[in-house]
Amino acid sequence: MKHAFLALLMTLCMIAGAQAAQVNKVAAVVNGKVITMYDLQKTALPDLIRARINPNDPKQSKEMDLILRKALDSMIMDILLEQEGVRLKATVSESDVDEELATIMKTNGLTKAQFEQRLAAQKISLKELRDNLRKKIMRQKIMGQEVGRKVVVTNKEIEDYYKAHKNDIFRRDGLHMALLVYPRNVNASSIAAQIASGALPFPDAARKYSVAPNKEKGGDMGPVEWDRLNPEWNERLSKMKPGEVTDIFTINGFKAQVYLFRPGATGPDAPLTLDEARPIIDGILRRPKAMERFEDYTRQLRSRAVIDIRL
Repeated sequence: MKHAFLALLMTLCMIAGAQAAQVNKVAAVVNGKVITMYDLQKTALPDLIRARINPNDPKQSKEMDLILRKALDSMIMDILLEQEGVRLKATVSESDVDEELATIMKTNGLTKAQFEQRLAAQKISLKELRDNLRKKIMRQKIMGQEVGRKVVVTNKEIEDYYKAHKNDIFRRDGLHMALLVYPRNVNASSIAAQIASGALPFPDAARKYSVAPNKEKGGDMGPVEWDRLNPEWNERLSKMKPGEVTDIFTINGFKAQVYLFRPGATGPDAPLTLDEARPIIDGILRRPKAMERFEDYTRQLRSRAVIDIRL
């Protein structure tokens, strides 16, 4: 992965040197704010690496264009939300960003020095990371202010959901997530079968095979912070019972599995009562409504904006 990153970065640098006018041209203008091709390529770089795109290969031009347009769409939305934040007088303080950084280090079991070493290895500056986190926090604040407060989940919806799923709703506080990311040179299906049969405990498999952080801890990534999970991970974990392991899925081009568990538990968790489950069900039902509302909200932002795409 490191060699792939360096190779692609060198390729982009060569493009920058040989075709400076092309790289520095304007990719889009959003309400007067310019996005350059250089910034667009830099934002798209991780996805280009994962897709193993060679920018100089004409056969991959269509795939590269799709990745660039996806990155551009995200950058446009960041600008619109930043401008909306100004209108709403929403702010992100340095302490907000510090807290988010501390959470990332804690989740990955890294000291500050180890975290900074990892950033350096990935050619990411701390300033760049803080800027990205600031955008993420601003998005969350605007969602809470303009989206979350307008989403309603009724008591009847909660009760109906409980009746249909009461045997699958468990106490979620204190649950940990363990992650096993398989190296490319192993038979992941064979190892997963051993885990499923009980012949190989998940923590032992993670210690032996995983290339993810915290492999020495059996893949334990610490307590699940449900309110901080992105929709994809929340969707995956919220459907699991404590003690369950997911099927193999793909993350950043690698095969992986997740184990949801309660440290020190000696038996299966008992399902929750309706009153105990109410806040959990509210969150489950609120998420898709919030995403639908957020999509409507962002469509409105776009419709009111002056966006000139020049790709």
